[in-house]
Amino acid sequence: MNEYILTIDEGTTSARAIIFDHSGEIVSVAQQEFTQYYPKPGWLEQDPIEIWTTTMEVIGKCMIQSGLTPEQIKAIGITNQRETVVVWDKNTGTPVYNDIVWGDRRTAPYCDELKAQGYEPMVKEKTGLIIDSYFSGTKIKWILDNVKGAREAAEKGDLIFSNIDGWILWNLTKGEAHMTDYSNASRTLLFNIHTLDWDDELLELLTIPKSMCPEVRPSSGHFAYTKVHNLFEGKAIPIEGIIGDQMSATFGQCCFQKGQCKITWGTAGTMTMNTGDEAIESKNGMLTTIGWGLNGKVQYLLEGTVYNAGSSVQWLRDEMKFIESSGDSEFFAAKSTLPLGTCYVVPAFSGLGAPWWDSYARGTIFGLSRGAAKNDVIRATLDSIGYQTRDILESISQDMGEKIELLRVDGGACNNNIITQFTSDILGINVERPSNVETTAAGAAYLAGLSVGYWKDEQDILNNRKVDKVFHPEMDTAQRERLYAGWKNCVKALMVWSEGEKAL
Repeated sequence: MNEYILTIDEGTTSARAIIFDHSGEIVSVAQQEFTQYYPKPGWLEQDPIEIWTTTMEVIGKCMIQSGLTPEQIKAIGITNQRETVVVWDKNTGTPVYNDIVWGDRRTAPYCDELKAQGYEPMVKEKTGLIIDSYFSGTKIKWILDNVKGAREAAEKGDLIFSNIDGWILWNLTKGEAHMTDYSNASRTLLFNIHTLDWDDELLELLTIPKSMCPEVRPSSGHFAYTKVHNLFEGKAIPIEGIIGDQMSATFGQCCFQKGQCKITWGTAGTMTMNTGDEAIESKNGMLTTIGWGLNGKVQYLLEGTVYNAGSSVQWLRDEMKFIESSGDSEFFAAKSTLPLGTCYVVPAFSGLGAPWWDSYARGTIFGLSRGAAKNDVIRATLDSIGYQTRDILESISQDMGEKIELLRVDGGACNNNIITQFTSDILGINVERPSNVETTAAGAAYLAGLSVGYWKDEQDILNNRKVDKVFHPEMDTAQRERLYAGWKNCVKALMVWSEGEKAL
């Protein structure tokens, strides 16, 4: 087969273009980082124009490296950092403000007001989400309320919004397609995951005109054709798949059946469990969200996200200067001399996510003694990823009423054997790492390929899946529970501190 699928993977810190063949193997990949802006503490923005120009560059590099012609690209899939939102003028294509990133906390006080007014039960029933600054809706409202002339332009019908997927689609089609998919729409606080429509009550609550909303379609299916002629030598290539990154990783991990579960350790750490065609409401701090729309059906997920997983290793590298590259963390952590459980790092740099949901918490180190050294802090930071994974796994298990026996892992951090082994130890279950850890990009490729018959069905995709290693728990139960009790004690202490910060 001389045809291929191109995925555009819009991550939190970089844009990537990846070409896949029919066996799910990577033919070519190009990646480039874009700038992160921190205007104030707790704020995080990016330049949408830079994201688009970076995207064009990586597509061009990927195509050149592959040696393929545009005629050999059967379809394009898009996957993206979710909740990061762009508001732009539909007439000029110009953003009215930087995109506000998912980890931005500027709307936390407004979210507190909405919760105090009793809106959360209604919001959760309709969207499956809690009221939190993590999601797109309050970010859109902030832009309309704080950018001069934005609200007036929105009321006139001149402004539109989307998460990053829709921004890329708009530019790929030169403004002809303002669309998103079910998975991305379900992360806005504005979309009813049961009726599969933008919800008038939620739009009114956040004072967002409905005219701003993109058209919502299933994740696998025809969206539009590319119109950027300099990218593909004038060939119009069909865009056939769009899906949020965590849902895409779930699909890429072949979690097609109810009860199958994965965690992606990227910038954040996100665990999802397939709950089939049933939107199960969590009683334990998890989110209910749409996984994907495929073949006329919608799959739902239970999801828990911690805000800092791989980014905590980047913190060791960039801010603390403890390591030169993220890969060095495994080498130095292995040299730690303190017993496990002596030192804990809680990397709540932008708050605590699931199941705690504390926007005011911040990163903290517990248990430092005079004998604690750099390697011990590195080891405790790696272990924090395993502890946070257990926080989510226990909550999802309680919601499902059953013990999870196997966890599939992906994302860059899963290549670190200390992180993956410790996660197996602290969970007490097997942890499975695939040979191809680029499951996020693969998921979008699979959905696009299914739409055009490149892969005929899910079994065809499942045949591609290969396992690199299964990690088995090596820690005894008493030590496991002692270490985890220490972790929970640290989190509770941090939340006491954050209560004081909230009151200031």
